[in-house]
Amino acid sequence: MLSMMIKVNEIFYSLQGEGRNTGRAAVFVRFAGCNLRCPFCDTEFDSYREMSAEEIVDAISVWPSRFVVLTGGEPTLQVDEAFVDLLHQHGYEVAMESNGTRPAPRNLDWLTVSPKVNENWGMRNEKWIRQPDELKLVFDENTDPAAIISHSSFLIPHLLYLQPCDTGDAGRNARILQLCIEYIKEHPQWRLSLQTHKLVGIR
Repeated sequence: MLSMMIKVNEIFYSLQGEGRNTGRAAVFVRFAGCNLRCPFCDTEFDSYREMSAEEIVDAISVWPSRFVVLTGGEPTLQVDEAFVDLLHQHGYEVAMESNGTRPAPRNLDWLTVSPKVNENWGMRNEKWIRQPDELKLVFDENTDPAAIISHSSFLIPHLLYLQPCDTGDAGRNARILQLCIEYIKEHPQWRLSLQTHKLVGIR
């Protein structure tokens, strides 16, 4: 990958808003392209600029945080272990957010898998996917976390998060949030993950 041009949707600096690392200052590298088309996705990841690995490192070096989050789209379409090694060589702690349908680099410092229920679910293979550090499910009225877990082909991590789906409808969002809270109260192995960056009005 280091000799290839990489399709980057955007690079920005903010706070991680979701999951275990909520509140941490992070540089986000959003890669273009995804192998899924989820109806609730709020990311426009088809547009991009081509950058070399070294250009990406130069771009993120202007910010003080040494925590970088590789996201998308689906970053595993482009990110490999050589790119993660390059980031490590420049002193970065490297996290990735993936849908879990493709191999993830084994040398990541943190892997969040947010599985989506679709025909690609059975493509995961425990022999090649890095075990996730946390599992984050987007939750709405039709989500059955137990069924999703039962179809997983990798070891389930200790950290399990349910994230209420942002539908763009305030009334429906409130109902989904209440359902999510009630589910977690009945299944306390799960934790609530809110999109805190949206709540405080940042990227």
